[in-house]
Amino acid sequence: MTIWTKDQMASIHKMLNPKSFAIVGATPRQQYGGRMLNGALRMRDRVNVYAVNPKYDEILGVKSYKNITDLPEAPDVIAVVVPYNYVLDTLKEAHAKGTRAAIVISAGFSERGTASGADLQGEVAKFARESGLRISGPNCLGLANVRDDIWLTSSSRTTAGVPGKVGLVCQSGATLFGPFLARAADAGMGLSYMVSTGNEADLDFSDFARYLLDDEGTTVIAGFVEGFKNARKFIEVAKLAAERGKPMVLIKIGRSDLGKRAASSHTAALTGSDALYDAICKQYGVIRVPSYDDLLEVSQLLAQSKKPKHSGVAVVSHSGGICSLTADMCGQQGLDLPVLTDKALGTINGILKGFGWASNPADLTGKANSEQFPEIMDAMIEEPGVGTLAIASAGRELQADQIIALRAKTDKNVAYMWTGTRDASATLTKLKNAGVPLFYTPDSMARGLRHLLDYHAWHDKRMQQGFATAPAIAAGQKQLLEQLQGLKRAALSESESKKLVAAWGVTTSLEVTATDAEDAVKAAEKIGYPVVLKGNSPDIPHKTEAGIVRLNLRNADEVRAAHATILANAKQHAPNAKLNGVLVQEMVTGGVEVIVGVSYDAQLGPNILFGTGGVMVEVYKDVAMRHCPITPAEAREMIAEVKGAKLLQGFRGKPACDVDALADVLVKVSHLAVNLEGRLTELDINPILVLPKGQGVKAVDALAVLNV
Repeated sequence: MTIWTKDQMASIHKMLNPKSFAIVGATPRQQYGGRMLNGALRMRDRVNVYAVNPKYDEILGVKSYKNITDLPEAPDVIAVVVPYNYVLDTLKEAHAKGTRAAIVISAGFSERGTASGADLQGEVAKFARESGLRISGPNCLGLANVRDDIWLTSSSRTTAGVPGKVGLVCQSGATLFGPFLARAADAGMGLSYMVSTGNEADLDFSDFARYLLDDEGTTVIAGFVEGFKNARKFIEVAKLAAERGKPMVLIKIGRSDLGKRAASSHTAALTGSDALYDAICKQYGVIRVPSYDDLLEVSQLLAQSKKPKHSGVAVVSHSGGICSLTADMCGQQGLDLPVLTDKALGTINGILKGFGWASNPADLTGKANSEQFPEIMDAMIEEPGVGTLAIASAGRELQADQIIALRAKTDKNVAYMWTGTRDASATLTKLKNAGVPLFYTPDSMARGLRHLLDYHAWHDKRMQQGFATAPAIAAGQKQLLEQLQGLKRAALSESESKKLVAAWGVTTSLEVTATDAEDAVKAAEKIGYPVVLKGNSPDIPHKTEAGIVRLNLRNADEVRAAHATILANAKQHAPNAKLNGVLVQEMVTGGVEVIVGVSYDAQLGPNILFGTGGVMVEVYKDVAMRHCPITPAEAREMIAEVKGAKLLQGFRGKPACDVDALADVLVKVSHLAVNLEGRLTELDINPILVLPKGQGVKAVDALAVLNV
């Protein structure tokens, strides 16, 4: 199914590149409608600007039309600045005139937190979808085409932006035209477009991001998102951004713990919404940052830098203290500052003549502001392992000219950390105008360089591997699912849950269901001692807590005693629980316990979790998550992320485990998650025992909850 249509993209194009523009609700007062008209009049040489307000014949020197119908042409885009109860009628009138794009500044919709506001926003959204008149807003502050100096905004802050390659989409208009615009202008950050999306009744962040992917002049998409109305659309646009090689940098609000729902399984208890967003951003190459400055600085670095030829960073400064701190910050980010070769050391020492020190980082003292500085920079940037030269200084104009000249001739990257005041200076102005990526603190520069390296490494790997797809559900799998759904209950017993995962290729432990103690003894003798006994009940999800698990039973007497204990404990723990016999299982030993689980998020869909297994998983929370389906490479990445996975490599004389088989299970379970979406609520396979290399894995317990 096509998510984005040509008409939708055409409407966005009209918004961002209008030839005609009408403000419905224009006013001579410097309020929303007045500010918008005042700003729009500055572009009358390129855009036909119309004021619409029946109360006036003229506003700010231009004719005021009584209504949209009276306009001499159908505007490419209208801005709606009228009371909320007139918005829908205004949109209908604009549609009848032939307009297909609207920016609804008016507030009073879902942000009010009332049913009437939400209902009215729903009506506006429905009209937009059905009519084809697409809407940004309501409750937004407009947008700007910075490249062509077209500002369709009701904000009082219309600081001229610097044209550039970063498209910035923000749900909050006050944030966009406030701190973002001010900081971007201060940093000399180049923007292509700025869009505030407001309540997103119709067009949302992902729609504008999708448009920017087609814009040749936009190479990086930056965003500020409080919440996604359609998170799966965000995933799709992130995939497409990867294919186009356009990085996405995002502030996503909501790092507090949102996973507070009651859940039967460990997996559901561990998968908070924000943790899932973190995992998905990592999986699809979206760079998630915590602050305004990080968003702008990282975006600018990505937009103004080449793919690094090498991972090493060389640092030069006029200060030994700045050198040390910068090196420390780089080290904390895992960046490599290669040791200089004898050739570079000789060149630099020959210039310094005993002042400062020749190393990486290099303290150049006064030579950072000298005619010989380019020779030092050349020596460092030409080092074989260096891909980026970082200068930390606040030099004179000569230094700026030297850095700009170096950047023009090298095929490596150059970044600059300004160590002076942010007041206007000729040096800083030159660097901004030349598009040199700027930072203001050592830690932010280190984070930026880490993101630059990580993005390109991720992108190279992703383009080789592609994105995962899940095969369609097989006939046998579908038949089993129908049988389990026919039980008419949500929670499945352990034996039922194991049948489910086994249908997707997960090997489970050998087991027999016993109806009484003697039956259990016969089963144990058939399987072979030692064995495990477990109560098999869909009503008792956590068997250890209920005391209905007995391990390492070595003879018939122990089996009989365990059987009696399980029955007694089950009755005491949950008197009304249904016990479907007692499971007699092989005692699997010699492996490492892990957990594999599935959960479903209302916005994000199916997700898979991997972590250290057993009863302590919720204590340690040593887990990794991904959106389903996953590739074998992503499965291995998940395994590597978990600290406890070091045990799989062999620990204190124990053999290495079958990581290949474990990765295969993760992939298969991710397919199960996709196939059963809408029919499965959550799944725990805990523990899975990962056996020595070549012996595979065995699921020794499982819990599945169906959606009934």
